[in-house]
Amino acid sequence: MPRTLLSVSDKRGIVDLGRGLLARGYELVSTGGTARALADAGLPVTGVSDVTGFPEMMDGRVKTLHPAIHAGILARRDRADDLAALERLRIQPIDIVIVNLYPFGDTAKRPGVAFDELVEQIDIGGPSLVRAAAKNFRDVLVVVNPDRYADLLRELERPNGPSVAFRLESAIDAFAHTADYDVTICGTLASWAWQGGTFARVPEPERREALEFVIEKVRDLRYGENPHQTASLWESRAAPLEWSVVQGKELSYTNLLDLDAAWRIASEFGEPAAVVVKHTNPCGAAIGASLSDAYTRARDADPLSAFGGIVGVNRPLDITTAEAIVTTFVEAVIAPAVDADARPVLARKDKRRVVTLPAGGTGDWWTADFRSLLGGVLRQQRDVVVEAHDPWPDGVRVVTKREPSRAEWEALRFAWRICAHVKSNAVIFTDAQRTLAIGAGQMSRVDAVNVAVMKAQAGGQALTGSAAASDAFFPFRDGLDAIARAGATAVVQPGGSVRDAEVIAAADEHGLAMVFTGRRHFRH
Repeated sequence: MPRTLLSVSDKRGIVDLGRGLLARGYELVSTGGTARALADAGLPVTGVSDVTGFPEMMDGRVKTLHPAIHAGILARRDRADDLAALERLRIQPIDIVIVNLYPFGDTAKRPGVAFDELVEQIDIGGPSLVRAAAKNFRDVLVVVNPDRYADLLRELERPNGPSVAFRLESAIDAFAHTADYDVTICGTLASWAWQGGTFARVPEPERREALEFVIEKVRDLRYGENPHQTASLWESRAAPLEWSVVQGKELSYTNLLDLDAAWRIASEFGEPAAVVVKHTNPCGAAIGASLSDAYTRARDADPLSAFGGIVGVNRPLDITTAEAIVTTFVEAVIAPAVDADARPVLARKDKRRVVTLPAGGTGDWWTADFRSLLGGVLRQQRDVVVEAHDPWPDGVRVVTKREPSRAEWEALRFAWRICAHVKSNAVIFTDAQRTLAIGAGQMSRVDAVNVAVMKAQAGGQALTGSAAASDAFFPFRDGLDAIARAGATAVVQPGGSVRDAEVIAAADEHGLAMVFTGRRHFRH
């Protein structure tokens, strides 16, 4: 009688699988809770202890780590010496291994979990069984995912038994399962340290980050940035995608990039905020007393560019805001949630994409940015505008003779938070609640000012009395002179140029108030 070993933490479908295996002539060998689940369902089960001749030991730490088990899995059926060894030692071969591992990852996510409890969730016997069966996949089937049980039973019905292709595919799944498990353990334990006679959580050390770069494909996309480019969406196994699509046609590669940009900008604000994004740059951003007020201001900051844009908001999308959004063509919307009465409003155009992201997560995939280049990968800490808090932190200083007024401080704070998300070189003009003109992605800072001014003039938007923000320092005074001519009365920039004194003198000549943050925000 062929033999199956079953030892699973995730018991979904295990009883039905056991019935299917018994119907196909397989003996069931099992351990602990899995054996009880099968026996409680009335299925005949042989305990692992009956196979090994030893009881389970040390609260279950030692169960399957025995030659009677591993020799039965690892014996090569085409090797006479392997089969002779089994016969001599009276070990029966094991033909199928059904194993998934202790829920270490779920335990690690639980708030306040104790270190010793984490350690007890590190599976030892399970990975050994999985790896042994996967190594000997030509002769031993290994299944780690309950969703594949039906496939296994179908394969057992084939006239010549399970195909080699299925065996190899299952082995690859098995190795991926143990690899992901070890990565999760490594990354979690790296966030603990021995401090003051006990184990305590600490920030994860840099040396562990590379071990967490495990991703798998979610789906193929229609195409990439252009129709001739193939593209696909991937996610981290340790941190699956947390956003969901409420409605609309399939998201494209550029939709996803713009949604990310819109979410980042809207998330900068505590007050109701909205942004309209085109090609990852904001064409309008605003805050308001209500979400609909913020959205209307953001859209009207540059209504021509807003056509066909991506909208991001930082509040659940209500019906009033939804009614405002549908007055123009919008490709996609991202929000923390969508109110029930707002959904039919957005659905008036069923192709409009609506995405919800309840909140940002933690871990490397939320706190870092990755980019491929030259056959490698760049990683950097995600840029966060920490210096635009109210009050402004130490290090932010007024460098001109005139200090900003209270209203100018508010406008500078708003401008600085938006400017950090505009492609460099960037200069933008705002008031305290919305963008007025944006000069993005130019080769010189003067060009960035000129583009912003051109946009303002084309839209009939006056910049008199506005605040200006530059994502990096002015290398010469010409950029500052251009800002003054445009009508701004206050400027915020990082400072740090060898010609800072010249730029400060220019600001004083024009009667501008200028603030240095000491921190730049390039966005390439």
